[in-house]
Amino acid sequence: HRSEEGESVLEQPLPERISFIRGFLQKHCKHKSAAENLVSAQELLGGEELALAKVAVLLLYHTSMSCKSPGDWNEFDYKTQVELASILKFVLDNEESLNENLETFLQRKAPLPSSSTSSSSSEEHSPLLSLPQKREVRFLELKKIASSSGANNMLPGPPSSPMGDVMQTPQFQLRRLKKQLAVERENRDELEVELAENRKLITEKEAQITMMQQRIDRLALLNEKQAADQQEPKEMEELREKNESLLVRLHEALKQCQDLKTEKGQMDRKINQLSEENGDLSFKLREIASHLVQLQEALNELSEEHNAALAQSQEKQGQLESELRAALQEKKCSEEKIEILQGKISLLEDQLAKLADCGTQQKGEVLGDVLKLEELKQEVSSLATKGAELQATVLRLEEEKQQREAALQSERSHFEEEKQQLGSLVASLQSSLSESHRAREVLEQDLQGREAEA
Repeated sequence: HRSEEGESVLEQPLPERISFIRGFLQKHCKHKSAAENLVSAQELLGGEELALAKVAVLLLYHTSMSCKSPGDWNEFDYKTQVELASILKFVLDNEESLNENLETFLQRKAPLPSSSTSSSSSEEHSPLLSLPQKREVRFLELKKIASSSGANNMLPGPPSSPMGDVMQTPQFQLRRLKKQLAVERENRDELEVELAENRKLITEKEAQITMMQQRIDRLALLNEKQAADQQEPKEMEELREKNESLLVRLHEALKQCQDLKTEKGQMDRKINQLSEENGDLSFKLREIASHLVQLQEALNELSEEHNAALAQSQEKQGQLESELRAALQEKKCSEEKIEILQGKISLLEDQLAKLADCGTQQKGEVLGDVLKLEELKQEVSSLATKGAELQATVLRLEEEKQQREAALQSERSHFEEEKQQLGSLVASLQSSLSESHRAREVLEQDLQGREAEA
């Protein structure tokens, strides 16, 4: 972040830089023991890749927790974001067992594939393919990521990147809130320590004032005694000068004591205010965590119902499409048969017309053809009726198909609504944290001003 402290460290030798990084991780990361147990200073001096990778993972975790805008990660290309999101999600899922699992995780990871490497080869070796490979987040994928924390999270809109996906999950947001709350508590503890030191200083000043007052009283008594004797030797003049000097110092000490008391009162009020804000934030955090658990359980039930309904709908959809194809095929066959029979009827009618002009010896044959003709007409009528029935069946199947699609669309809208509600809750919590941060910054600036005056 180009801070003065960071720029100055760049000018120091490598051992001092490594010591600074390890101290930074122990101070700012949740995994304070990770820098001591996982990262060896000797391995870093030797430039071992595994040790450097561990440091990079911890620094990535701290940077993501300190990031105010998930969109800042979009400066990386998509594949790099997929790598970073996979590492960040691993740390979140293994917070309590990072010492045991991080080294195994890093050793089994394969490097990013080059442009000449096939996608199938990358899929065989890289564990990162568990993340979505498209710039979209489906509800079930978001639920799967969030389920590891047992929490419910909400952001006002769909994530735009793999890093944004992970940073906007309930698990990540809850970890960030806990970290910010811990920082607030540390700040409060530091203020309380400083207040205790100021109180001790005030007590010491008051003791000095008491001693000085006693000396002044003794000098005043001596002064009165000497005045009564009407003697003003040289020692008396020296005592008067000392008395005046002590009075000046007494007034200065009284003024300093008053300033310290005033500052103490202001710090007490601000610490009380910060404590109340931290208490409110802790209460909100517990309340939201409880709400997240309840909502997560409800979302799990909805997800199961959605999966069951989706499977049933897909099965029914396939059945309807199969029936529709069969009905259309049967309708087509019936239409072809009707055309053939109508051609035969036309041919028989032409033959009957010709035979009607022939002799009586052919009347028997004509009667037979007429009966043949009647049967064909009945068959055409039957096929026409069947075709109408098939047409009705086709319309019914298409209507059922449209109804199924509408139901699925309605269910998808319902889940999108749940996600938006989740985003509103997280936005509200982030607003509360921002207010707490502003109060802390005002307090820090005031304390710095007091220190500069002192």
